[in-house]
Amino acid sequence: MVLTTSRAAHEPTTGIDGTALCRQDPYLEPHREQLRARHQRFASRLAELEPTGGLLGSISQGHHYFGLNAGVREGEPGIWYREWAPGAHQLSLAGDFNGWDRESHRMTRDEYGVWSLFLPLAGDGARLTHQSLVKVHVVSERGRSDRIPAYIRRAVQDPSSHDFTGQYWAPSEPYSFRHDPPPSTESLRIYEAHVGMAPEEGKVGSFVEFTRDVLPKIAALGYNALQLMAVMEHPYYGSFGYHVSNFFAVSSRFGTPDELKALIDEAHRLGIRVLLDLVHSHAVRNTQEGLNALDGTDFQYFHAPPRGIHTAWDSLVFDYSKYEVLRFLLSNARFWLEEYRFDGFRFDGITSMLYLDHGLARSFSSYSDYFGANVDEDAVCYLKLANSLVHALRADAVTIAEDVSGMPGMARSVADGGLGFDYRLAMGVPDYWVKIVKERRDEEWPLGELYGAMLHRRHDEKHVAYAESHDQALVGDQTLAFRLMREEMYWSMGKGQASPVVDRGIALHKLIRLFTFSLAGEAWLNFMGNEFGHPEWVDFPREGNGWSYAHARRQWSLATRDDLRYRGLLEFDRALLALDPQFGLLHDPLIEQLALHEDSRQLVFRRGALVFAFNFHASQSYDGLRIPVPDACDYRVVLDSDAPRFEGFGRSGEDVRFPLQHVAMYGRAQSVQIYLPSRSALVLAPIGR
Repeated sequence: MVLTTSRAAHEPTTGIDGTALCRQDPYLEPHREQLRARHQRFASRLAELEPTGGLLGSISQGHHYFGLNAGVREGEPGIWYREWAPGAHQLSLAGDFNGWDRESHRMTRDEYGVWSLFLPLAGDGARLTHQSLVKVHVVSERGRSDRIPAYIRRAVQDPSSHDFTGQYWAPSEPYSFRHDPPPSTESLRIYEAHVGMAPEEGKVGSFVEFTRDVLPKIAALGYNALQLMAVMEHPYYGSFGYHVSNFFAVSSRFGTPDELKALIDEAHRLGIRVLLDLVHSHAVRNTQEGLNALDGTDFQYFHAPPRGIHTAWDSLVFDYSKYEVLRFLLSNARFWLEEYRFDGFRFDGITSMLYLDHGLARSFSSYSDYFGANVDEDAVCYLKLANSLVHALRADAVTIAEDVSGMPGMARSVADGGLGFDYRLAMGVPDYWVKIVKERRDEEWPLGELYGAMLHRRHDEKHVAYAESHDQALVGDQTLAFRLMREEMYWSMGKGQASPVVDRGIALHKLIRLFTFSLAGEAWLNFMGNEFGHPEWVDFPREGNGWSYAHARRQWSLATRDDLRYRGLLEFDRALLALDPQFGLLHDPLIEQLALHEDSRQLVFRRGALVFAFNFHASQSYDGLRIPVPDACDYRVVLDSDAPRFEGFGRSGEDVRFPLQHVAMYGRAQSVQIYLPSRSALVLAPIGR
């Protein structure tokens, strides 16, 4: 099978009516008119925005208008505060600058439901200084309440009451970035990380600690992108950052905005691009911290119940049809790009956004599932707008869709009728590994099915491959290493200890990662710690575990100890990643099966110039094994999973050369003979090519 990838997701095309997807996928032909209507909705929305500057105009600059911003009124400098709250009866600003007086600083309302207040620097504005605490006092049908401004850029938690309060962030000397973002790359090798659980100690980690302790590890391994989770402010730490309350605020539990900027700046110095996990799919239901009922209604930013309540996630669903909701979310994406210099986004929960039933318990076995009454077309339009905005602001920015539904065109250009993402996560791959590891002994793994599972994707769209992410290790689940080795990891990972379970687990851990890396996508993702086989799951402090940090940390020392075998897995990860920059592996579209033997457990394939030879047999090694090769030249080993430095048995040897033999095999005019030990893999590169 030879696979090729079509044009890049944002290359201009002639499909101006949004139906070009049909050319690559004939199964979409019955839905041509629906695609055209989808594109027309997007085009109409763009036309509506033209009088105010289009996508780059006021629709994406709400953060410069709403919230607290320095400005002038009739030539007088001061601070403007504006809030969209159409259902409210009265708003006023209160804080330590006015002794928390809820009456003295009332705001005025315009015809669109936008409330405003100007504080001149010659008067009240002089008392509203950097780090002043503020809230907006709202009078509505629900009564009176103190709320955090929607566009606040920092919220802090009182250590005693645990209540969150808005904080005016306006340092006299704003952070000055010293390093430009690294240039865009054809391949992404993404390190997914959570700052809070990054320390080894049982505590909440900080941006400063992550910059000092973790960034160097990421760079040394060869990752060129960092994906940060849980950055946007969220009141409950155990939500993993998915129940966002303050969309423009950096989570204060990790540090200050300037400390996050310093982290990103240092990542850029190290050649690492930084992606933000952007949660625009839903919001926390809290009324004290979040947007819920900010103006006293239950339909301001969100759909009214029951549609507006995501019962499975206990959260609220945005109404993407409203202008001010679009302005809030599009401005949010622009804010993170420009203020913090993030290099792109992983959009969380896309499936939940796209379907009114959130895709729950739906198999998506028919193309009709991607169209019709169950699809939120306003959400589809929003994602097209968001991707168009991000790429208009920065042509090199990267957007990744977390979508399990497989909606066609997710990572195709908006002009073609797609949603405009650069990549989609290959979410079926880790689920497949969990299923097969749980249900079958590796001696029973069907190699043809394994190979097909890695390639089961839309080949005119780019995918991020991964064997496991944070999702596979959250409480109630396990890391891949633990699934393979179980409790043996606790007492049998010492070097020199005899443990068939650990030997098997280490060998398969390497094979699974190499197999997935080489076949399943055009980019790669790893969650922190999994590169060295982190033994335990992720479980944040909560009432059910006694508020313990035991599983909300990473045991980095396991991979640095000379007496443990974790270091070998770490070194394997480093060597695995090196195949990409050295041979252009991940962005090479040429994948071809060369040999498959279910009975003897051998699978050989090529990707680009490299040949991958796997032996999944539990005990049988093969000496003098003949395999076909695509190029008429000698080959050499560039990666041996069985090498001693990877905690293998060293049965084959690294940098071994195999001379070309003009012996035809499986349609190839040439072949080589290799030694392929049990439960191991060799990666061969042509010599002189």
